[in-house]
Amino acid sequence: MAIQLKQALDIGKYLVTQRLKGRKHFPLILMLEPLFRCNLACPGCGKIQHPADILRQNLTPEQCFAAVEECGAPVVSIPGGEPLMHPQIAEIVKGLIDRKKYVYLCTNGLLLEKSLDKFQPSPYFAFTVHLDGLKEHHDQCVDRKGVFDTAVKAIRAAKAKGFRVTTNTTVFEGTNPEEMQEFFDYLEVLGTDGMAISPGYSYERAPDQDHFLKREQTHQLFRTLLAPLKAGKKNWDFNNSPLFLDFLTGEKDYECTPWGSPSYSVLGWQKPCYLLSEGYYASFKELVEKTDWSQYGRASGNPNCADCMVHCGYEPTAALDAMQPANIARSLGNMLGMAH
Repeated sequence: MAIQLKQALDIGKYLVTQRLKGRKHFPLILMLEPLFRCNLACPGCGKIQHPADILRQNLTPEQCFAAVEECGAPVVSIPGGEPLMHPQIAEIVKGLIDRKKYVYLCTNGLLLEKSLDKFQPSPYFAFTVHLDGLKEHHDQCVDRKGVFDTAVKAIRAAKAKGFRVTTNTTVFEGTNPEEMQEFFDYLEVLGTDGMAISPGYSYERAPDQDHFLKREQTHQLFRTLLAPLKAGKKNWDFNNSPLFLDFLTGEKDYECTPWGSPSYSVLGWQKPCYLLSEGYYASFKELVEKTDWSQYGRASGNPNCADCMVHCGYEPTAALDAMQPANIARSLGNMLGMAH
């Protein structure tokens, strides 16, 4: 698990504190979307399908800080859209770091190299570059040639300046496991600071609705994909928790924890989660108290949740499971043996 030791310990302390206080609906990762605009039009993403007046809007730094302080999550992921298109993104990142939040700025990499001078390396900060595979596959996924090469060049430049750089990969139906394994090997050679993987989810606005995985397809694909890791033949450096990877392969059966990764954007706090859009609230408190959480997750029978196995819903569940006595030794072993 490619999470720094201090970060892992801080998150563990946070989880224990929430449990001791008797809290059930608390966040682990805030998905902070300061804008929806993007310089790509990926067919598997529905963010830029918002109306033009919404795409023109930005969250202010003050709105971002207020959201972070209200929900209290120790980790902040900044997706989009493309966050590096935000005119005040450097100010937002600095403010979050000053608040001792662990910040992951998610980017497609096209603006990364020219933006590096806006930021300072910090143990609280990492760029997360979205790469869905090797060159041909990734460029097909983002529907533009040359993006992979630009992103890899930017990763090398960021690493040379002392930044932590992780990657995020979405796996769709039709993914070739052998090619994806080659991709994981490539990222190891590239020297990234960990990689995250997740099966794709069917955004209702996404132009391409034909390549999202069903639950059993996810199990079968990830069993094959992660077989070398499980057998000890590979030591791929994942940001995902080992228990979440067990969930993807079907070795664990979890329920979704949608409040664990709440989403805040120019539209407000998204109900019920980053992936489903059934309305917005003005505050995190309203999101938690007014959402009928029994209507979501696989056990609810909600058809929109039946096949979802995405990290934003299930990584928080895995994190809580890691605090169980039977799993603590394994979690600590991964932290101490692989954290950097």
